[in-house]
Order: sequence, then structure tokens, then C-alpha cells
Amino acid sequence: MRYLEAIRDPRDVRALPAEKLPELAREIRAFLVEKVSATGGHLGPNLGVVELSIALHRVFRSPEDAIIWDTGHQAYVHKILTGRAADFDSLRQEDGISGYPSRSESPHDIVENSHASTALSYADGLAKAWQQRGLLGEQHVVAVIGDGALTGGMAWEALNNIATGERPVVIVVNDNARSYSPTIGGLAHHLNSLRTAPNYEKVMGWGKRVLLRTPVVGPPVFDALHGMKKGVKDVVAPQGMFEDLGLKYVGPVNGHDEAEVEFALSRARDFEAPVIVHVITHKGQGYAPAEADEADRFHGVGVIDPETGLPISAAGRSWTKAFSDELVSIGRVRPDVVAITAAMLGPTGLDQFAQEFPTRIFDVGIAEQHAATSAAGLAYGGMHPVVALYATFLNRAFDQVLMDCALHKAGVTFVLDRAGITGDDGASHNGVWDMSMLQIVPGLQIAAPRDESTLKQALREAVDINDAPSVVRFSKGAVPQDIPALAREGCVDILARHANPEVCIVAIGSFAQLGIDVCEGLKAQGIGAQVLDPRWVKPIPQYVLEQSAKATLVVVIEDGIRAGGVGAALSQALRDSDVDVPLRNFGSPLAFLDHAKRDSILAEFGLTAQAITRSITEWMASNEPGEIVDDSITQER
Repeated sequence: MRYLEAIRDPRDVRALPAEKLPELAREIRAFLVEKVSATGGHLGPNLGVVELSIALHRVFRSPEDAIIWDTGHQAYVHKILTGRAADFDSLRQEDGISGYPSRSESPHDIVENSHASTALSYADGLAKAWQQRGLLGEQHVVAVIGDGALTGGMAWEALNNIATGERPVVIVVNDNARSYSPTIGGLAHHLNSLRTAPNYEKVMGWGKRVLLRTPVVGPPVFDALHGMKKGVKDVVAPQGMFEDLGLKYVGPVNGHDEAEVEFALSRARDFEAPVIVHVITHKGQGYAPAEADEADRFHGVGVIDPETGLPISAAGRSWTKAFSDELVSIGRVRPDVVAITAAMLGPTGLDQFAQEFPTRIFDVGIAEQHAATSAAGLAYGGMHPVVALYATFLNRAFDQVLMDCALHKAGVTFVLDRAGITGDDGASHNGVWDMSMLQIVPGLQIAAPRDESTLKQALREAVDINDAPSVVRFSKGAVPQDIPALAREGCVDILARHANPEVCIVAIGSFAQLGIDVCEGLKAQGIGAQVLDPRWVKPIPQYVLEQSAKATLVVVIEDGIRAGGVGAALSQALRDSDVDVPLRNFGSPLAFLDHAKRDSILAEFGLTAQAITRSITEWMASNEPGEIVDDSITQER
């Protein structure tokens, strides 16, 4: 890899002769396959933006010019070209480089939140700031956004502001007709038509200049034409949609012809107004296994054989698959059950439901807010919608859950995949906020199943709730073996119980086995305990309150942030009942978590059987009967 090895920063990219760039692109693709197949990561998206990334760094002078990547999973090539190729063996590993842009890694990285449709708003704000400081024009603002992210409403709010502001912002639309899977909706059809439409920019510009200079009749004629041009232009050349917003349009451009992309970006850079550069790319470009994967073109892969693209080791049955199978079973007997996905049909397990019930699945694009309110409308119309999302993405629809679903007592079920600490994808992909965020939603009910059997039960119970929104949350990865209950009281499962239990352990969801292990550790220390799995954690079940009131110490172990979570809710409920039993709460701190393996993060936060057992044992030893305890809740690591 003679050219790639010489790249230390973007100046080396700009110095490379144009005729050497195709070979550099080939070397980068080979490098990506080699490195990402060993660590896992977003392979397909990055194979698709090699030439685009090269062109961006040849035309613009990062970091003086700001290149803002929407979502950021397609920024691997950008990382390579900004001097981080040597670090790719540590991609997504603890203390290694992130799978997304990261300010701590490089001044070339700006936005690192990894939630889609935000880059244009960042670009708008940065352009305004630089204009205020007299820098805009000398420094350029570039936002790279995928066609999938353009299905998000926030992107269109930003486009509206960028267009009316008339500040020179370059918007690169990386159009691969996909987000995770094929992009859907009206915008997708519009972009598809643009791929084959002729460029008519010169003709439109000439018409405007001539008519506005024509005395008396010119301006009225232009106004009339402008009023009707949507109908005309969308037939002649559909880029009229963008120009009607006040945005210049360049394209469509072959995203795998570096010279063509470079020329288009150079033109866009020199405009003194906001401009869209429409670049056509192919996800998975140049890697046969990815190109043959129709489902998602290797959007995200685990560790794979670089030659075949096949996983190195077989994954166990996942939470996602367990949910998918059960939803199909429910759908067969409940014709009122429909499903909604926000551009993640396969990742959330709704593809199987879509195959069996194609008229009962709605892919709304990357539009979680719309998904929630549309679900409320479906509920009002007599259906029971199941909205399947990654837990972290529900954050974007909080107001809709609160005001459109809960206020209207809408029977909507939200299924949250990847809930809790997920690990590898870093801060904004950990699903640790939902149980805290949703505690303040009146009427909403939350289930946290511990295994496949309780997942199936929770899902069936949730779709029977028609007078309030419900939530079923579960972890990432393999579903554990079923954990049998000794008994059930109401909705609460008793998983373990010693004679004369002093400690009441409330173990939430995937931490059920951890609770059992802690219980056994306490037994070895001569401390009696019991383990309760509430299954439904909001509202707090009455049986949990009753058993907590009898305990010397209550312990809550939850896979989410402690602040405002289940432990905090239980503490408040106990206080409301005039019960002042001490409560220790184990969960995630109120912090953004760096990427690392889940087990490593759990160990760091003391979420292991050994650490929790030791903490409880020490507390019990220091609070012998008769001692005064003046704190009813203590936050543990």
C-alpha cells in the first residue's frame, strides 16, 4: 500500500497526483476490509464513500474548513486521510479509536453524536458563528449527509434555515438509496428521479437574468413562471425541489469518479450561496460480499472472514430474533397489530413481520418523532401499533411519547432494542436513558424482561394495554437461558429467597442473573436475601413495595442510569408510603460512556456480583441493628 502509507494528513492527499488517486482508492478499500473484518464496524457505508472522502480533502482544507459528517459511521475514510490509519487495529476497542468522529482524537472531527439528521443544523449554526466573526468565506462549512438521514424532519428544518440565510454552506448528499436498508418515502423517489434528470441550471439562470432585466413585463412573467415552476421543473428536471427552497443544485455526480466529484465540490465551494452537491454512491462498493448483501450491504458487521464476508463465529439466538418471532406469532392472531420502523426494518427484527404481513408494516424513515405520533393516530383509528426502535433513538421522540401518546391514552407499544449499556458504539448508542426519561410520563408502563420467556409474556401483555402507552425494553446480543421463578406474586417473579431475608434485591431485566449471583454471595457471608424481578418496572408493583418495607436493606440493580431510574422511583414510592428503609442503587452513572466491551464497562462501574456483594456486606456490617441510618438512598457506582 505504497500511497496509503504516505498519507499522514490531508496535505498529503492534496499533493498526490490525480492519476494516482484511483490506486489510493483501491488501497483504502483493501485496508478497510482487512481492518474492519478483524474488529467489526460499519464496513459497507465506508466502502461507498472512498472517492467522495478523497475529493473532500483535496478541495477543502480541513480543519480550517469544517467537514461535518452526519451520523458519522461513514467517517472511517476521513479518519484514514487525517492520519489515523495506524490506529485502526484498535477500532471500537477500549482505549482505541471510535467508530464515529471524535473530538478527542482529532481537530478534523467536529460532530460525534452519531444520531442522524443533525449535521445540517450544526452546519447552519457554525456558518452563522463564522459570519459573525468575519470568517465565513475564508473558511468553508461542509455538511455530508446521507439520503437516509434526509428523511428526518430535523434535516428539513435545517435546510429551510440554511436556504433563507443565504450563507455559503456546502451540503453534500451522499445518495446510496439506503440508510440501513433501502431508503423509502417521497424523498427517496425524488432523489431517484434526480439520478437520471438532465442538468438545467444554466438555462434557469439565463431565464432569470433575462426576464428580470426586461422592462415592465419581465418581472411579472418571471414571477408567474416561478409560481408554476414546480409543476414544470419537476417534469423537466426534478432538482427543482431544492431550488424552490433557495438552494443551488449540482449533480447528480458519479460518486466513484473522484475527478468528477472533485470538480463538483470545487464549483460548490466557489458559490457564494448555499448549495447541494448530489453524489451517487454504492454502499459496499468494491467488495463482492457486501455488494451481494441485498439486506444492508454490510452496513454493520461483526468479526468476519475478509475473503468470504462470513462471520468467524456463529452468534447465539438474539433478543432481537426472539422479539421478531413473537411479534409474528401475535400478528397471526391479532389483525389489529401493526408495526412501525424508523428505517431499521432488519436491525430491529421487523423484517420477518413485514414478510408475513406486508400491508401492516410502516417504514417512516429516520423519523422517530413522526413514528410516535403516527402510532398515536393508528391507535385512535382502532389499531395497536408496535414501534420498534433502538433505545437510544427514543430520546428523539420524548415529546411525542409524552404529549401525543400518553396524554391521549394511546395504546401504543414501544419496543426498545439495545437497551442498557451496549459498549462498542460509544456514548450516543448506549441505551441507558429510557427508564429514567420515561419515569416522568404519566400512565406509561415499562416492562424489562429477563429472558426469552418473559419477553414473550411482556410483549403479549403490552399489546393488551389499549388505554396507555407501553414499553418493552431488552438488551443487545444473545438472549440468556430462561431463568425460572420460584413463584409469582402479581406481576413480580421471585427468583431466589433465603429464610429470613434481610436484603431485598430488585434485579431489573438483563441483570436478573446478576441479582441471583449476588444473593448467593450474600448467603456465603451469612446474610439472608431474596431476589425479585418486577418484570413491569413502571409503575412499581405493590408486592415490591411490601417486600421492601420488610427488609433491612433494599438493593436495586438496573441496566440504565441511576439518576431518575427504577431505584429512584422505588425510593420515592417507599417515601410516599412513609417507609424509610435504606436503599442502595447500582447502575450506570450520569455520564457519557466511552466505547468498550460491555463486560469491561460493567466491571468499571462495579456492576459485578463480587463488587455488589462486597458493597452490601460492608454496609450490613457497618449498620448493625440499633444504629441510626439517616440516608434512605445511596447511589453506588
